[in-house]
Amino acid sequence: MFDVVAGFGIGVVAAVMGVAGGELLIPTIVLLFGLDIKTAGSMSLLVSLPTMLVAIARYSRDGSFAVLGANLRFTLVMIGGSATGAVLGGLLLGVFPDAVLIPALAVVLLVSAVKLARHD
Repeated sequence: MFDVVAGFGIGVVAAVMGVAGGELLIPTIVLLFGLDIKTAGSMSLLVSLPTMLVAIARYSRDGSFAVLGANLRFTLVMIGGSATGAVLGGLLLGVFPDAVLIPALAVVLLVSAVKLARHD
């Protein structure tokens, strides 16, 4: 039952913030449910897909994607970089142990939290 509550909470936060929820899913799966980080990453990808599809439908209806046209070059560069990074990350799957990945994720989340807190 707790998994349903966690999934619901992450879905609500993801929808409100306009994100896929991976930044919440992976720590939740690792810390609350005790799964390894690689399993959590795989689950996050699969669970994020329907979240993203719902968000795309919702955001496209209210015109939120209009800003992408004004930032088209940046958007395309980010898409290319993200796709390239995903391919490289996929090739590196299994190279790094959990003992490296978990602290790296913690650092990324902490730096993101600090930057977000300081954002005006």
